[in-house]
Amino acid sequence: MKWNNQKVKTAFLLVSTGALTAATLMGNGPLLPRAAASDSTKLAAMVSSASALSANIHSGPTDTQELLKFADPLFADKMKKFNVVGSNFVVVKDGKVLVNKGYGYADKEQQTPVDSQTVFQIASISKTFTALAAMQLVDQGKINLNHNIEEYLGGLKIPNQTGKPLTMFDLLTYTSGVDMPDITTYTSPEYVEQDIPTRDFLEKHMPTVVRPPGEAYVYDNFGFLLAGYAVENMSGMRFDQYMKKNIFEPLGMKSTSVRFTPDLLARMASHYSPAGEFQPLYGHAPTDGPQGSILSTGEDMANYLLMQLQNGEYGDRQLVSPQSLKQMHTYQTYAEPSVPIATVGFEGYYKELMNGHHVVLKGGNMPGHSSLMVLIPEKNTGIYMSYNNDTNMSLEIYDEFMDHYFPETAPSQQPVFIELNKEEAKSYTGLYQNTRAFSIRTRFAYEKGHLTMEDSTTGKHALKKINDLLFQDELGNKVTFKKGANGQIQYFYYTSQIGLGVVAESQKMEVASPFADVPASSKYRTHIDNLHTLGLIQGIGGNRFDPQGTMTQGQFADLLIRSHGWDMFPGMADANRQQMIKGIPGYNRSEPLTRQVAAVMIQNLKQLQVDTRVTITDSTDPWAVEAIQALIGSGVVDPDTRIQKDGSVHFRSKQLLLRQEACALLDKAFNYYALPLASK
Repeated sequence: MKWNNQKVKTAFLLVSTGALTAATLMGNGPLLPRAAASDSTKLAAMVSSASALSANIHSGPTDTQELLKFADPLFADKMKKFNVVGSNFVVVKDGKVLVNKGYGYADKEQQTPVDSQTVFQIASISKTFTALAAMQLVDQGKINLNHNIEEYLGGLKIPNQTGKPLTMFDLLTYTSGVDMPDITTYTSPEYVEQDIPTRDFLEKHMPTVVRPPGEAYVYDNFGFLLAGYAVENMSGMRFDQYMKKNIFEPLGMKSTSVRFTPDLLARMASHYSPAGEFQPLYGHAPTDGPQGSILSTGEDMANYLLMQLQNGEYGDRQLVSPQSLKQMHTYQTYAEPSVPIATVGFEGYYKELMNGHHVVLKGGNMPGHSSLMVLIPEKNTGIYMSYNNDTNMSLEIYDEFMDHYFPETAPSQQPVFIELNKEEAKSYTGLYQNTRAFSIRTRFAYEKGHLTMEDSTTGKHALKKINDLLFQDELGNKVTFKKGANGQIQYFYYTSQIGLGVVAESQKMEVASPFADVPASSKYRTHIDNLHTLGLIQGIGGNRFDPQGTMTQGQFADLLIRSHGWDMFPGMADANRQQMIKGIPGYNRSEPLTRQVAAVMIQNLKQLQVDTRVTITDSTDPWAVEAIQALIGSGVVDPDTRIQKDGSVHFRSKQLLLRQEACALLDKAFNYYALPLASK
């Protein structure tokens, strides 16, 4: 079992179309080892396992009964572990549907079982359908993958600062280069009953191309919405109508739709949180969501899998040319030649789970529903599942399926490491920011003969060099680097299953010129420079920063929201603002900011563990004590705050917070991982 499912934020679920909750981003505990067996039992098991591997390694699943013997206990175990109420499961092989089964309940109150007709929101798996539709128009000569996408938008313009045209190929391979890839990701129960046209919506919610298209991978909901609109415009049909006529009906997908219908709503599985609480149904704005609004069933998705594995053919219909389908199954986007990321429409997270086989997959999440589709084209095998909560159960099912039916064909070769000297390390060192989840900032440095990386989601790691663009951490995860148009290192990508690095490549930030009134000897210089380099804080004019200046509560609130970085989806910033000011009596944006108010605002968003061993020796209001204890206990302190050996500290709670102190607190809170507690 290679999937290490820690209790940390799970990057895979960040590729969802829907809004994120704290529960969505959390995994479960590590897998427990099986109980030990006697030597004779072990020997028998090894012989049996070797025989099974020999039979399955070339063919995969071939027998329905054997497949059910594998799947039934697996789903029972995983559904219990992840608190999943109901799930479907589809397996196709060599043109046949081997399994199309439901487990558990579509509605736990009504005890309605999941079956092949139960409807789920497949969320971002919709992107593969959008890619298929676009490739149909490519086959017809109506769209050229490499032409400026604006040719196909009926006059709609995309702001572009790069001078390089944005193409359909860029959109479908997650390399659009836009600054806000989730600017169009609006989901809410209120949208279920509304009809919101796509063009009108796009005109009001348009990002800007800020990186050369094709240069860097970023998981991109906007890109697929725009691709879907191009399909709509060039076909002359509303997107949902095009999909019904040209994909769903030819595939016999009678229970699949881009939009909600009364029949599908009546058969839809209820939505639950990971804790088992009922959740409302979420819709999309705009109404047609090429990036994630399709509803479907196990029976219909079986047909879709068969077409994908039969060169685009289903029955007597050729839905797309074999050449176009091959592009959908061939990796086009790489972090590094050994680390594939995306095809046209599909992806390939976590190469180690592929066991050396060619695998393409697509996952998707809406609040209360999760889905995963996996294709092993060279083995003519595909699987699909949807279930009614938003956890990462599907990845563990996928992992077990691959280990059982498509184990590793050869042991992976251990890399040969190359020494890295301090001078060579300069091209990699610096501060990077994730190009989708702006809250992820990573610092690379050269320490004790190694390149090190440090961020707030995975901690600090020592890296060993394999080649100029490929490193490996102490856990075996790969860190890749990529050069930009200037020929210098511009991006990095981290393959770890822990953290959020897989949602996009991170971009190296250009170091900002230091402020004239912040001397190099200042204890605050690094923190000020970091926030300045990230574009989070500016000077006061004339290359001056005014480090001893103060801030209003509103000025700090705006800076805190930017530093926090969790505003990638529309509405998140507003929710964070409300959370940020909880427990602060008389919050007023125009009032001067005290240190204790700043501490509470930071803690409301950071949620560090309160360290009651910290004793505050100066006058502090009761509502601020725990927040200050939490920050001090976690090492989130400015350089002038001294912590005594007995845990006591003079925090200067009611003094005004200086601009340099604000930079230190925010830099430590949101740009580094939590160091060992300073008071310990």
